[in-house]
This record gives sequence, structure tokens and C-alpha cells, in this order.
Amino acid sequence: MRVSVVQMNPGHDKAENIAQAGRLIEAAIAADRPGLVALPEMWTCLGGDRATRLAAAEALPPEGSGAPGGEAYEFLRGLARRHGIHIHGGSLAESGAEGGRLFNTTLAFGPDGTELARYRKIFLFDITRPDGTGHRESNTYAAGEAVVTYQAGDVRVGCAICYDIRFPELFLALRRQGAELILLPSAFTLETGKDHWEPLLRARAIETQCWLAAPATWGQHQERAGPRRTYGHSLVVDPWGHVVARASDGKGWATARLDAALTARLRRDMPVLEHRDAARMRGP
Repeated sequence: MRVSVVQMNPGHDKAENIAQAGRLIEAAIAADRPGLVALPEMWTCLGGDRATRLAAAEALPPEGSGAPGGEAYEFLRGLARRHGIHIHGGSLAESGAEGGRLFNTTLAFGPDGTELARYRKIFLFDITRPDGTGHRESNTYAAGEAVVTYQAGDVRVGCAICYDIRFPELFLALRRQGAELILLPSAFTLETGKDHWEPLLRARAIETQCWLAAPATWGQHQERAGPRRTYGHSLVVDPWGHVVARASDGKGWATARLDAALTARLRRDMPVLEHRDAARMRGP
């Protein structure tokens, strides 16, 4: 399977963001013919104030219902159906969390437009940046709880979002659920991204012996507190930790072909999951 990771520069205008995503996805499909295309984190609305984020959020139809969804939901479902491919919809704001908050939610669709997965970001980005300013995602978003994988053709796909990358236990749980490819849509800050982005992705790939595909946002995004910059550099990393595809600065995409034989060989020759399980059974 070929996988394309799309790199966007979204703002707070939802309609323009959907149009930008459409142009990039269509170009990636025409150029590289991927079987799966993935968008970055919060591609429908990045920046603006709380009211803007709430207005851009969508109430999702009941899982498995096939009922119509909101504008972004139907955009993703329509793309998957029209091109006969898998669409991993980055993440968008889902309304309906407790206390009037939102969920940061990934949606994945199969080639017939069926919703395959719905993952709500577990680890929320509540930090102080190197420049002393803070970011508290939990003011607006509630945390998810479920570890989520889905089947895309012959590939088992695991779901994670951005800050999740710093918590290897989630990635181990995805591997235990059979993941061979883990998607990490992100809006990584420039300050942390320039030092941590690639090392973290390569480490998670090596530890889990999974492919890591990470579509990211890039550029400046205007928030109430001032401009915020995200790092971009969308990557695909193989299970040995090699970067096999990369988008640098600007809008665009990167595509890589997943090699199932490589994954199987590495797991056979270095069975780290079996070694971990054997050590756990022996106890301290």
C-alpha cells in the first residue's frame, strides 16, 4: 500500500481549510496513486479563539449508523468513496464532550465511504513552552480513553494524535492490537518540533516495529494570544527507524510504499514484543 501524508497551513476559516485539503489530496492522488491519504491534526480550524473553535466543531453521527454528518465529515467520506481509497481524516473538533468541551477526534473512512474508526486524543497538550508561554488544551478539549485500530486493506492501522507521541505505552498498546502502521496527525509547535519531532517518531517506529506516518501542519496560525508557528516536516518512517518520505516547509505531501515483507522480517529476526511479554511473565 502507498500512503500519502498531507501537509497543510490551516487557519480559522473552516471553508477555506476544507478547500485547501481538497486541493492537496486531489494532487497527491493524481501524482502518487496512494491507497491511503492522511490529513494533519485540527486541519478544519487551527487558530482563532475559543468561540471560533466551538463554531467549527461538528456533532458526529452515531457510530455504525451511516447517518449524515457535518461538512468536514461528509467531505472526508465523499473523497474516500469518489476515489475508492482509505482516508485518515487527521483530526477535527467533535462537539458533545462533558462540560461543553470538545474532543480532538480522528475519523477514518474506507473506499466505500464507510466510517472505519473514531479515535479521541488521549493525552492533552497542557505545557509551558520554551519561551515561557503556556498552552492548555484541556481548557477546550476533553480526553479520550479508547485505544483504536482499524483495518485498511491488508494493513492494520493504529490511531494516535500529536502529543500522544511522547507516551510510548500507547504505541505499545497499538502494537499489541496488531498495528503495522500508526498514523500520527499533528500540529507540533516549531519550538519543540525542531528538536523532538523526528527523534520521537523514529523511536516509536523502532520500539513498536511499525511504520509511522505523520501528517503535520506548517506555518503561522493566529491565536487570541498571538501568532503560533507549527513545524511541518511531515514524515513516513519505516519499522527500522529510517525516514523514507518527507515534506519540508510549506504545503504539500509525501508518499511512501509500505513493505509488509520488511515488517514481517524485522519482527521475526528481532521479536521484541515476545521478549517483553516473556520478561513480564517472569516478574521482578
